Amino acid sequence: IVVDPKILLLDEATSTLDTASEGIVQQALDNARAGWTCVTITHQLSMVKDADVIYVMAGGAVLEHGTHNKLLADLGSMYSQLVEAQKI
Repeated sequence: IVVDPKILLLDEATSTLDTASEGIVQQALDNARAGWTCVTITHQLSMVKDADVIYVMAGGAVLEHGTHNKLLADLGSMYSQLVEAQKI
């Protein structure tokens, strides 16, 4: 990232990376984005588990929202099922 953006939009930013490379990118983003608004669109839930708010969408609608821990605590939630499927 060359400049200091106010908003950073990441759309499947790590979808083609292996797990180790994804972790490196995630750590770099975590270190760099203090004070930024970061919107992350992803199917890889490990990329959003530390987000302030997570929105789970399907068919263009928001189904659930909350923190990782809140969504995970609801065992019937789509998010908790996806986390279990991805083993994160």
